[in-house]
Amino acid sequence: MGKTAVVIGVGASEGLGAAVCRMAASEGLHVFVGGRTEAKVAAVADEIRAAGGEAAALVADTTDEASVAAFVEAAEGQGPIDLAVFNAGNNMPGSVIEMEADYFETCWRIGCFGGFLFCREALRRMVPRGAGTLLLTGASASMRGKPNFAAFTAAKAGLRALGQSLAREFGPQGIHVAHVVVDGGIGGERLKTRAPQFVERVGEDGLIGLDGLADSYRFLYRQPRSAWTQELDLRTHKEEY
Repeated sequence: MGKTAVVIGVGASEGLGAAVCRMAASEGLHVFVGGRTEAKVAAVADEIRAAGGEAAALVADTTDEASVAAFVEAAEGQGPIDLAVFNAGNNMPGSVIEMEADYFETCWRIGCFGGFLFCREALRRMVPRGAGTLLLTGASASMRGKPNFAAFTAAKAGLRALGQSLAREFGPQGIHVAHVVVDGGIGGERLKTRAPQFVERVGEDGLIGLDGLADSYRFLYRQPRSAWTQELDLRTHKEEY
């Protein structure tokens, strides 16, 4: 059996999760496309197969332990997992004063707790083999908290810290763990649909390109263990940091 990849948090075809799935397929991996919306993950898997790659679509919820475990096990049943990518965690803004407790908890469960579940399941398969790459998608909020983004910042900063701990624990065991800070707006369907005025204001040159992002994930996946990157931050030349 050939090697497999698991990517969770996949949405629209014009999105980061889907771009990473296509990258993984181009590397010869059998890609398991995971997300909460059946139609979206099925469409991404269909695109990969139409282009000559191997892919399977599965509905997976990062906040549900059994769902995450079943998703990862399905991939391992097809072949050894060589690449695992956690891409879940939508931006959930809001003032703390007006915020309901379950809103904050939901944001944390999707973006941080879900990362723990996914990483644990992937590592349980990778560690006995002493090989594999585990990549976590971060955001500007991973690095700094801004007004009205306390919930999202808590989740993303927590995921970043989780990645650091995992890299230090499992790097010596042959597992490459890296965190990718996507520091700015992504030029995908979500932003173009939800914030068209912002997209118009910054222009295409002010959005982080999907192809460039996918190439960076490819770079991390291909790195030899003699020169591993633990964190990579990406932005356009216009983005302040």
